[in-house]
Formats: sequence, C-alpha cells, structure tokens
Amino acid sequence: MRGKRDKHRRPPAAKGGVTRRDFLRGAGVTVSGGLLVGTQVGKAAQAPASSAVAGPGAVPVTLHVNGKVHRLQLEPRVTLLEALRNELDLTGAKKVCDRGVCGSCTVFVDRRPAYACDLLAIEAEGHQITTIEGIGSKDKLSPVMHAFVEHDAQQCGFCTPGFVMACTAFLERNPNPTLEEVEKGLGGNLCRCGTYAGIRLAVLDAAKAMKGGSHA
Repeated sequence: MRGKRDKHRRPPAAKGGVTRRDFLRGAGVTVSGGLLVGTQVGKAAQAPASSAVAGPGAVPVTLHVNGKVHRLQLEPRVTLLEALRNELDLTGAKKVCDRGVCGSCTVFVDRRPAYACDLLAIEAEGHQITTIEGIGSKDKLSPVMHAFVEHDAQQCGFCTPGFVMACTAFLERNPNPTLEEVEKGLGGNLCRCGTYAGIRLAVLDAAKAMKGGSHA
C-alpha cells in the first residue's frame, strides 16, 4: 500500500516539465498546478541553503504578503498556511488535507502556485506571497472569481479559493487554453464535490474576460 500511495502522489514528470507534486528543496516550495490531472507546472525560485539553526522557540520572521510587510515571532515549525490563517487572519487558503495533496491551501510564491501547508513560514522569508485576498474581493471580483460564480463552479467551498488561485496561475501561463488543455494541462487541486465541469467552463470564460479586460 505504501508503494502504491507514493507512486500516486509523485507521478512521472511530463516531457519538458516537472511533476505536479514537485517539492522544491531549499526553499521548501511545493508547486501546485491547479485543476485536474495534468503535470505542467512552473518552478519557484530556490532559496540558498543555510547552515544556521533556528528554534526551537519563536524567532523573528518577516513575511511579505499581498504587498505588505509583516514582522512576526514564530516557531520554526509553523507552516506558511498556519501563519497566514492564525497570525494574519488571512483565512482564504483552507487547511484541508494538510499533506500537500488537495491544493485547497494554494497561494502564490513569487507568482508561482504553491501549497502553503508544505512550506514553513520561515522558508517563505524573502519571497513575495500572494493569497486569494490579494487578487480580488467581494466588491471587486477577479475575472476567475466572477467566472466561478457565473458557472456555479463551487459547492461546499473548501477547495474553491485554492482552485481560483491555481486557475489564475494557469491562465497567466496559458492565456488562450482549449478545453483539452484545461482538462489535461493542470493538476494538483482536488474537489470532493465534483464541480470539475463548471470549473473547466469558468477557466475558458475567464480567459476571454482577461483578454477583453472585463471584470479586472
């Protein structure tokens, strides 16, 4: 069972790409693709390895989140997800699997999608973090957010913020996707409610809106 599980979580890399569960050592950034079963993802920049030992008590940690600087005192074991939710009250990224599998905690690290539950807050120092709160709001929806509403691409909502982030990143890499590319070109985010049909249509609609400049 162990072997089968590991094989499922770390599929072979696509030609010219990396695995959709690629854990970037050094910076500790896990890259998230987004939507179904594809494998093409981008690599986040690796931070230089440090020989310094931090902890076990709280240490100063400076995070750059949504264009603001936050100076915190955190234990080195605190994940970026925990810091965002518990210290900064940015609760858009959800803590669901807490294993770097479902993608509900997807954020941007230097504009690359990453699982916040797989990245320590202290490892995120020196990187620009963007959460779903940083790309839109209830008063000003982003094109992807608007498309999710229009196509009813959500049910319970736990996975929705991660999907919005992953789909936004996908469209930044591929602004003119076909339905086949949407189905096959993204991976790393799961929906237990099965709203994939609505999500696919939302991505295509958002692509048109982003080209037309509407709902920006």
